Amino acid sequence: MDKALFIAMTGAKHNMLAQTARSNNLANVNTTGFRADLEQARAMPVFGQHHPSRVYALTERPATSTEQGSYDYTGNPLDVAIKGEGWLAVQAPDGTEAYTRRGDLNIDPNGVLRTGNGLPVIGNGGPVVLPPGQHVHIASDGTLAISEEAGGGANLEVVDQLKLVSPAELGLIMEKGLDGLMRPRDFDGPLPESELVQLESGVLETSNVNAVHELTTLLSLSRQYEMNVKMMKKVEENASQASSILRMG
Repeated sequence: MDKALFIAMTGAKHNMLAQTARSNNLANVNTTGFRADLEQARAMPVFGQHHPSRVYALTERPATSTEQGSYDYTGNPLDVAIKGEGWLAVQAPDGTEAYTRRGDLNIDPNGVLRTGNGLPVIGNGGPVVLPPGQHVHIASDGTLAISEEAGGGANLEVVDQLKLVSPAELGLIMEKGLDGLMRPRDFDGPLPESELVQLESGVLETSNVNAVHELTTLLSLSRQYEMNVKMMKKVEENASQASSILRMG
């Protein structure tokens, strides 16, 4: 009886973990540049000094979806979207360099260029700092220029350049950390800047989460969870009936 009980218990537990991952995706359906987490379940034998006859359920996050989201044309000169493959370098909360597709940029009171969630954007040699009272223009290659007039024209002055990287050029796979930022797998240090990555100004890339798919998956996981709970109750009933028979004997 205990084998069936623990198998159902692990199934219910990992169903809850899978629901957590899917719920997080659904909660970020409107987050700019968000990349959906994938989850999968597989059988995991229990190894040890005994014969591995018990096989439990295991939910894992094998990867993060890197499919491109749709474009939302805003007309804001500080909004940028990366065309195709590529990432924007930012300074993570721990001070290291990380990467994102979030392009809703803004300038804080100190002149630091930040993403919509407050992370400093990295340029040539560190976070980008812009002079106050200037109009900012972002070129397709990430070049940052300023002018006193909104149109710019011939009075543009180049001050910095956004660091754009392309892990695919190096054959690297990106994985998401606990802080929600992307980093290359099996690679130490910052990625080199790529000249092939292009931006489009006045545009934001939306989340690549498919809300309908996430919702239907959540409903399926919920039914699986209920099935595991019913199985645990049935095992408990069988154990109680077996104990009653033994007492009668």
